[in-house]
Amino acid sequence: MAHMTTTTTTATADDLRAEGITTGVPRAAEYLGVSRAFAYEMAKNGTLPTIKLGPRRVRVPTAALADMLGVEL
Repeated sequence: MAHMTTTTTTATADDLRAEGITTGVPRAAEYLGVSRAFAYEMAKNGTLPTIKLGPRRVRVPTAALADMLGVEL
């Protein structure tokens, strides 16, 4: 039986600065240290600022995410 190793990467402030104008909800979850499902719940209830680009496409403004985290861009 083969053993699988998983590595967890932590998103840093420098990574956030390198993002584009917006990022996806799953990537925002990495920055916030929450699960993808919880980040989508935050987006749904307005806790996570989002821009809706269609009925199913949602983006998170990088500047708003940086503000939430206290990171200067």
